[in-house]
Amino acid sequence: MSSKSTKVFIARLLGLDVFDPLGDRLGRLRDVVVISRLATKPAQCVGVVVEVPGKRRVFVPMTRIQAMESGQIICTGLVNMRRFIQRGAEILVAAELFDRRVVFADGSGNAVVEDIGLARERNGDWIISDYYVRRGEPAGLLGLRRARGERLLVSWDSIVHTALHEPQAASTYVAAHDEMKPADFADALHEMNHKRRVEVASELQDDRLADVLQEMPDAEQVQILSALDMERAADVLEEMDPDDAADLLSELSEDTKHALLELMEPEDARDVRRLLEYAEGTAGSMMTPVPVILSPEATVAEALAAVRREELSPALASTVFVTRPPLEAPTGRYLGVVHIQALLRTPPPEPLGNILDSDVEPLDDMAQVAEVARTLASYNLTSVAVVNDAGRLVGAVTVDDVLDHLLPDDWRTHDDPPESPDLEPRHAAEPPVTAWGPADTTKPPAKGASHG
Repeated sequence: MSSKSTKVFIARLLGLDVFDPLGDRLGRLRDVVVISRLATKPAQCVGVVVEVPGKRRVFVPMTRIQAMESGQIICTGLVNMRRFIQRGAEILVAAELFDRRVVFADGSGNAVVEDIGLARERNGDWIISDYYVRRGEPAGLLGLRRARGERLLVSWDSIVHTALHEPQAASTYVAAHDEMKPADFADALHEMNHKRRVEVASELQDDRLADVLQEMPDAEQVQILSALDMERAADVLEEMDPDDAADLLSELSEDTKHALLELMEPEDARDVRRLLEYAEGTAGSMMTPVPVILSPEATVAEALAAVRREELSPALASTVFVTRPPLEAPTGRYLGVVHIQALLRTPPPEPLGNILDSDVEPLDDMAQVAEVARTLASYNLTSVAVVNDAGRLVGAVTVDDVLDHLLPDDWRTHDDPPESPDLEPRHAAEPPVTAWGPADTTKPPAKGASHG
């Protein structure tokens, strides 16, 4: 085999910024694409998947990659901005090979893939050169038991892959994308096939999965929730915002919906049940029943502490709703709101009743989405109060809630209008790029042991 001049490990590349030669940022690397060759040859890396602004994922061939270093990736030439669609022979390394169980060719047992090394051959091709694996507990030489979790760096020909349709863990993939925003992680799940999407989603903690589900299309939410056992599905619903949980439950069969509500904590289930009573498209159906609610005697200092809670969205944290007791929806009589700007301009000991804004009329809980949108737009609000016939606050509708109902159902996955089909082979031979910068990604990330 020809000598290699450069080696990188894929786990170190995930999430790195991708730049053009002028230093302008193109996007962020999300995966690496390889294709299998003959059994006597290693898989060839044909390109990378880059997430560009707008959360679109595009394919950049390796012939366009000028340098891959520990801190950045530089590409050159024109990049096709069509959304990446995986083709039959292509394998996504992070999504499909990380966490996969493999077998050692010498018959010494099996292991789980934690990282994969790429090497550049003299002819410019990039190939899979090494696997960084975690061994299980197979019998070793002379029948000795190897330590569970032993990590090894082995060459590509030391490994035999199991079939891609077999169950695959997802812990390494989840750990590598731990800092991804929920909306971006949801987009990554959308790009996966059904099997892998469920595997990765099932690996997430309940609160993380709840955040991600809220950013996914309805059909994929149902798909993932249906793959969980009923107890865990109920736990995830408890972590979701009540309005999002209600929307998801409304997509399920009546029997499944009622069974999940029975498994949820009574307090969480009560909020969701109230939302499910409203007709689709009304203020009551899209509101959150748990905005920030305080009494007129509460101080500015108390209000600032209340809106500082990390779990509040920016839209909800911008407004304090003031009512008479009780202070849980449905509350006592609704009085008005105090906006965050007023809180910041007012001395901390001042009671909220002294700085109340009651100019904007609250919405009736049966108001239609068009009326809700007009109210928010007319008064430049991020949220508006929703009351029942008795004038009691039952929740608040945010601008995010309205956008979810005004945008088309497929807005999360909507792409540009179809272009002419890309008839040119994606892996067509191109002159190799010879200007390669120094690469110091010669070691994969530490995971309790070095690769050596």
